[in-house]
Amino acid sequence: MNIFVAKLGRNTTSDSLRELFEQYGEVSSAKVIMDRDTGNSKGFGFVEMDDDSEAQQSIDALNESQFEGSTIVVKKARPREDNGGGYNRGGGGGYNRGGGRY
Repeated sequence: MNIFVAKLGRNTTSDSLRELFEQYGEVSSAKVIMDRDTGNSKGFGFVEMDDDSEAQQSIDALNESQFEGSTIVVKKARPREDNGGGYNRGGGGGYNRGGGRY
């Protein structure tokens, strides 16, 4: 199960996040998301646990708990939605749109 963790403190690392969740079972991966430009934490991360019951137990235990000076939010991650991507998404512009002459 992929777990979303929000409201992380600035000093939280992927390693400390892993250690927190390892109390509840085997952690496949743990990653704090960093800002590309500044190198600072964006305040959220993801933890992957293969055993769904251990993952749910960690969510139940850790949601709204104190971790490294912050009250964290822990929940099952939602699948990333496909926002269409690509050229001219959102319906704007284009040549000869709406029957006009060119």
